[in-house]
Amino acid sequence: MITHQPNPTYLPSEARYQGMPYKRCGKSGIQLPRLSLGLWQNFGEVDTFSNAQAMVHKAFDLGINHFDLANNYGPPYGSAESTFGKILKQGLAPYRDELLISSKAGYDMWPGPFGIGGSRKYLLASCDQSLKRTGLEYFDVFYSHRFDPDTPLEETMQALDTIVRSGRALYVGISNYSAEQTQQAIAILNDLGTPLLVHQPRYNMFDRWIEDGLTDVLTDNGVGSVVFSPLAQGFLTNKYLRGIPEGSRASRAEQIHLSADHITQDKIARVQQLNEIAIERNQSLAQLALAWVLQPQAVTSAIIGASRVEQIEDCVTALYNLHFSPEQLANIDQILAG
Repeated sequence: MITHQPNPTYLPSEARYQGMPYKRCGKSGIQLPRLSLGLWQNFGEVDTFSNAQAMVHKAFDLGINHFDLANNYGPPYGSAESTFGKILKQGLAPYRDELLISSKAGYDMWPGPFGIGGSRKYLLASCDQSLKRTGLEYFDVFYSHRFDPDTPLEETMQALDTIVRSGRALYVGISNYSAEQTQQAIAILNDLGTPLLVHQPRYNMFDRWIEDGLTDVLTDNGVGSVVFSPLAQGFLTNKYLRGIPEGSRASRAEQIHLSADHITQDKIARVQQLNEIAIERNQSLAQLALAWVLQPQAVTSAIIGASRVEQIEDCVTALYNLHFSPEQLANIDQILAG
């Protein structure tokens, strides 16, 4: 067995693969941890580097070896990739071959028409920039972050194919594509000889759109999925059981994915009911929500976000109890149906 030379700045836990379950991603040879760490927030230039580093190290110690980035994660844009590159350089790099690192491009990144979308020019330039910021030679997965209605899908998929064939990435993925768009992307990529590995859609108890066709497309075609926002941006945690606390994400005016308008009294009442089921299962509400999103066969892994090491530890504890009785699942469906 190959072992790494001890690194004085970071030595991962020798037990890192003993507690984390892994699942095959579609019909590929890749196995992903049931939980992955996303660097969308709390890893930017405005955040404390030592905390970001501690969270990545703790995640890896717990068997989370998939780290998910995008070109515009920060703030400012690009800084999450730079932070992760610094973490690699300062201790994680000797374990690169144990890691699955992904990034994406599709949303706005730089001014002008070539800084957004799905064009070949944007995707290739963005991938090169992301590699430079992270200091990586290649990404394990590179995603088209969104469907671009102004670019032929063939052009976007050909760009992903080029990214793999040029050595910039090993696999390709798509994110935020509908079921129909996903089916079309799969067909194009199969013709190109670079099959789609994974889809990254939003999925949680309050956003179940993938159940209306997408999961069937993924399962039928042997494509995995890594779902994001499993805790509905923190709404499916104990934080909002009594309303919107001061200083929470939903109370901040700049938040566009979770605002006070989205948190109604009806939803709070449902969250309180879900929390009762969590208590019966000896879980926190967040642990219940994570265990629930991992139930569909099409779901390979769920991306968690964190602002503290303790949150990562709490999320991983959810994996100790993934089983739901039929009655529990029925009760959850009834609560969510209102």
